[in-house]
Amino acid sequence: MSLVEKVRGDERVDSERLVQRLEALSRFLRLVDPHLPDSDLVAAHTLVERAGNRLSLSRDHTVVALAGSTGSGKSSLFNALARLKLSPVGVRRPTTGVAHACVWGPLEPANRLLDWVGVLPRHRFIRESALDGDDEASLRGLVLLDLPDFDSVERGHRLEVDRLLGLVDLIVWVVDPQKYGDRILHQAYLSQFRSHAAVTVVVLNQADRLSTQDTELVLGDLKRLLTDDGLGEAPVLATSAKQPGMLADLRGSLESTVAERQAVLRRVAGDLETVSEPLTAMIGPPAAEDEVDRATVRQLTDALAVSAGVGAVADATAAAYRHRAAAATGWPLTRGLRRLRPDPLRRLHLTESAEEKPAGDAEPRVPSTELVPRTSLPEADAAQRSAVSLAVRSVSSRAAAPLPEVWKPALTNAARSRAADLSDALDRAIGTTDLGMAKAPLWWRAVGALHWLFLTCAVFGLGWLIFGYVLRLLGLPEMDDPKIGVVPLPTVLLLGGLLLGVLLWLVLRPAVQWGARRARRRAEQRLRASVTEVGREYVVAPVREVLNAYAQAREALTAVRS
Repeated sequence: MSLVEKVRGDERVDSERLVQRLEALSRFLRLVDPHLPDSDLVAAHTLVERAGNRLSLSRDHTVVALAGSTGSGKSSLFNALARLKLSPVGVRRPTTGVAHACVWGPLEPANRLLDWVGVLPRHRFIRESALDGDDEASLRGLVLLDLPDFDSVERGHRLEVDRLLGLVDLIVWVVDPQKYGDRILHQAYLSQFRSHAAVTVVVLNQADRLSTQDTELVLGDLKRLLTDDGLGEAPVLATSAKQPGMLADLRGSLESTVAERQAVLRRVAGDLETVSEPLTAMIGPPAAEDEVDRATVRQLTDALAVSAGVGAVADATAAAYRHRAAAATGWPLTRGLRRLRPDPLRRLHLTESAEEKPAGDAEPRVPSTELVPRTSLPEADAAQRSAVSLAVRSVSSRAAAPLPEVWKPALTNAARSRAADLSDALDRAIGTTDLGMAKAPLWWRAVGALHWLFLTCAVFGLGWLIFGYVLRLLGLPEMDDPKIGVVPLPTVLLLGGLLLGVLLWLVLRPAVQWGARRARRRAEQRLRASVTEVGREYVVAPVREVLNAYAQAREALTAVRS
């Protein structure tokens, strides 16, 4: 068993489970994309696209890159492994400006993969031929890349290295005895691949220049540095392009990697760990089912009710009750004068909407999207608008309290997302709320009938008295008026009808005032219920959509990390 096999053990990556994790990451991104900054999700989006493309291409090929600094001997090692001079080697630096690829096996099946990696056709080579027999069969399926120097003075070379390192399945880092501790190598590269120990091999090239003792010392120090980089489990090998016998371990590592067909899966799994780790900072504890509590909704309703003029409409409802009660139960001769006064609700353009629903239906009317005439309520002033803004902010703040800070802007934007429509929605809600004034109480009719009865008695008594007076003026015989006690009946009818009418009005005044107060309370309750529905639809509902997205994203990220 080779050193690489000992390090990797028998741990294999389940391809189906890996695809499920990638799908979970894609689901996570769909959920959080509308709410979180794009800059925090670039790496995850790149991984989903890149991993999907790589897994859809050849699984029978393993792409291995030789990466290293200037003068580390990458190209010499590349040629030695291929046993052909394919990549240029020279003293002039940088020597390797573009990636070269050597394919063991037929080139045609690997072309799509190399197109995706970005190796030009003129830099693609076939290693295996009929002359080799089965000598290279153990590496069939290997695609070996010789990368430019990561510390090249040419910026384009460095960018090309960074691009290719994100695409290959396994990386062989080539270091030499002079620069194996290079700061750029360890800080900018090796430490960034701490989750990729399973697809990382570090070779100390040019080891033939060292004695056996010095080689062990350098290897030991290199392992220490790798442990500091988080790659303590990555295999470390000593190689030399000039000594074929010193390539046996590296070649055996490549053979086992090709045979396992696990490198691409391990690379994607490592990428998932690397990408998902910073995403965990975006997800905290579970969001409560009702994160926006009743107290916060009540505070929002209070602010919206003041802004919408609920108090003014409730007062107008009480005044309308008194106005209509007086018109229905007042003295018949003065009712006409009462009707000449404008109805308090009609002045606010609320009468028609109040009559659309039966008075017995106490359910608040849900604001309709149909065209509803605006009321005549005054616009909210600056103080009222400020109070609404503070209440809206308190909703988002309450919802964001247990969540990571990165979600606070999303919740704030969600709470304010429909703020421009609040004024119209509130006016529509006020205009379509049943105020309970559509149907007059039955006792108003009874009282009205009594008033007419009393007035009829008074008029009949007055007519009787006038008739008797006319008889006396004409000198005709007088009628004998019946009496009640000593008072003539006509006088009793006249005075009794008038006094009973006044007495009935005095008795009913407290009842009308009580009914007006009751009508005001009922109207205020229904108006507040309608305003609450507007607050829930226009402020709370968008916030809960974000909270639902957070909860689902939390489940998706858990699946990614599992």
